[in-house]
Amino acid sequence: MTWAASVLTLFPDMFPGPLGLSLAGKAMERGRWSLKTVDIRSFATDAHRTVDDTPFGGGPGMVLKPDVVDAALRAETTPGPRIYLSPRGRVVDQRRIRELVEGPGVVLLCGRFEGLDQRVIDEHALEEISLGDFVLSGGEPAAITILDACVRLLPGTVGAPETLVEESFEAGLLEYPHYTRPQVWRERAVPDVLLSGNHGKIKAWRRAAAEAATKGRRPDLWDRYQAKSSARQSDIGTERATGRLAGAIEEEV
Repeated sequence: MTWAASVLTLFPDMFPGPLGLSLAGKAMERGRWSLKTVDIRSFATDAHRTVDDTPFGGGPGMVLKPDVVDAALRAETTPGPRIYLSPRGRVVDQRRIRELVEGPGVVLLCGRFEGLDQRVIDEHALEEISLGDFVLSGGEPAAITILDACVRLLPGTVGAPETLVEESFEAGLLEYPHYTRPQVWRERAVPDVLLSGNHGKIKAWRRAAAEAATKGRRPDLWDRYQAKSSARQSDIGTERATGRLAGAIEEEV
């Protein structure tokens, strides 16, 4: 089944952009996923094809008109969650990306100007997603980023699927550092453990390096990682205690 993506935008010529190249482009050619762009302006009904208007209450900028965007959303049939890309949204993470990939597709609505009339967001129960605490000129770059993150997880996109398991955020940690030839470059040598051939030691070194990077660079991730690790250890302890208790009862019987 082809994973389907639809992007509602005022600038359809921005797509596929980088999504038509490299791994994403090859996956599209092989039919792993499809991309449709919808020009929001085509749903405007006046002679000037107006898509925005001044905000009630005053203030700078313009707001996307509810009737125009509503018509575009109602005409869209691509399955999957309907997401409005907005700096007001919840910051997207790898878990949400995986959830999107597991579904049939996604509809992405790109905001522009000062944003979208709130009534459309409420009417269509749009999920609001952000890339982070910064503002873009429009939702299109964010849509490209989200789709790239999704497409690379589709089966058959990445040549070595096992590489996806060890990436940043997959285990709640940032990824460990990588090295390749030459073994010594500008008097900087590759860590000896990576040359040892001892896969157990290499795995342990990579885990320790990932933990150190996460603790130093992303204390928020590190706190969540520690909390989950503590919860897992607690669950394991409970399971073992329950097993010992059950065994003791069996012996008494």
